[in-house]
Amino acid sequence: MPTLESLHRQIATAEDLGSVVTTMKTLAAVSIHQYERAADSLADYNRTIELGLQVILRSHPWRRLPVCGQPLSPSSQAGSMRHGAIVFGSDQGMCGQFNEQITAMAIQRNTIPPVAAWVVGQRVAPTLADAGWSIDQTFRIPTSVLEISDCVSDLLASVEQLRRTRDLTTVRIYSNTRSLAATYQPHERQLLPIDPDWLDDLQRRKWDSRCLPTYGGDPEKLMSLLVGQSLYVSLYRACAESLASENASRIAAMQAAEKNIDETLGDLNTAFKTKRQSAITEELLDVVIGFEALKKTRALSTYKFSD
Repeated sequence: MPTLESLHRQIATAEDLGSVVTTMKTLAAVSIHQYERAADSLADYNRTIELGLQVILRSHPWRRLPVCGQPLSPSSQAGSMRHGAIVFGSDQGMCGQFNEQITAMAIQRNTIPPVAAWVVGQRVAPTLADAGWSIDQTFRIPTSVLEISDCVSDLLASVEQLRRTRDLTTVRIYSNTRSLAATYQPHERQLLPIDPDWLDDLQRRKWDSRCLPTYGGDPEKLMSLLVGQSLYVSLYRACAESLASENASRIAAMQAAEKNIDETLGDLNTAFKTKRQSAITEELLDVVIGFEALKKTRALSTYKFSD
């Protein structure tokens, strides 16, 4: 049976843990908003990139640009496909099934381990390694919006290097994306090769005004720069959405922990009150028994004195 002192210590520990959980939930809620704003802020920049591509493609269709229009060769045969994969996870725990779900999708979609693999967040690496993946490089999860740019730039440089040296035909991104207020779902998107339907749509898209802008310089180089920026936007959005999803998952986990702590505190407080009431009852009984014993002793003394 636990003593009053041990129950008091358990209650104090549970209350401290509840304070930590509440703090983590608050920080996660604040982080969600900044990462969502970072992802949403890319819309205007991405629109600018598409306008630049549209101007070039109107005068130089992408099929005539041997390098820029399709950074990876679209003519590779099925038997010679060489895939690369980028998986976004987390560096910290207490985020529910966040890492398990995205690794499950990545492993399921790649029955044969990819030729090249990049991991953002150390907690997904062991599971992928157990599935036979060879991780080429692991990147630390950005801890703020400002750090996303550096992480994405380093990741994109590594992807470009291995794409050339290992003759990759495709590179896909696996990351979690928020769907509702506190829910998320794993998502797969293709980074490379560039979708030809997207380029065809830009080429056919009507210009918004009567004046079509002009440009100078080599159209192939300009195309390469704009395509590179488009890849940067794709990786940046995937990273920002993954970070928002991680914090959404952490909020859900902290809410469940908070509920468990409240239930535990309720049980401990009930046990403490019951134990305390029992102790008070025992003390009262001891007082009553002592008083009755004292009365008997005095009664006997009075009887003997009368004799």
